[in-house]
Amino acid sequence: MINNTLARRYAKSLVQIGSEDGLIDLFREELAAIEQMFSSNADLKAAFGNPAFTSEQKKGIMKELVARAKCSELVGNFLLLLVDKNRVAFLGQIVQAYEKLADEFSGIIRPVISTAFALDDSQIASIKSALEKKTGKKVIPQVLVDKSLLGGVVTQIGDIAYDSSVKTQLKRIQDILQKG
Repeated sequence: MINNTLARRYAKSLVQIGSEDGLIDLFREELAAIEQMFSSNADLKAAFGNPAFTSEQKKGIMKELVARAKCSELVGNFLLLLVDKNRVAFLGQIVQAYEKLADEFSGIIRPVISTAFALDDSQIASIKSALEKKTGKKVIPQVLVDKSLLGGVVTQIGDIAYDSSVKTQLKRIQDILQKG
């Protein structure tokens, strides 16, 4: 819980800085690139958690990563601050929190749409349009195929699920019949 609060605090600061100059999306891309480097290299994670490496050595490694990812000066300084404060271990959580806060600031939602069969582009566009009309936000859907649904659509937006799947409807009918 404390880690999420900490990650959110750092992410919120970076979103505020990015929003002042219209750099939110650039920061998102740069943070994702750095986080990808960490998630794909266990030795890199270990180096930042290893007390045998001095703070200066860790800063040198981070500067090299920043240069390789061609990050902006602001993101580079942010990442060096994480090294100074010994918070690099929370980078994945900070990036996730940043993405959520950046989406909130930009008025974007990312629903997960599950269907029993693959949808064509016109069906996805129709669902996207309906969600944009209902929520008043820009929608970037993630479409998944779940054969267990039998038919219909389940749309998950954060903690809210809109379930119009055949599986759920059959379950409701079964419950009604059993209760009499």
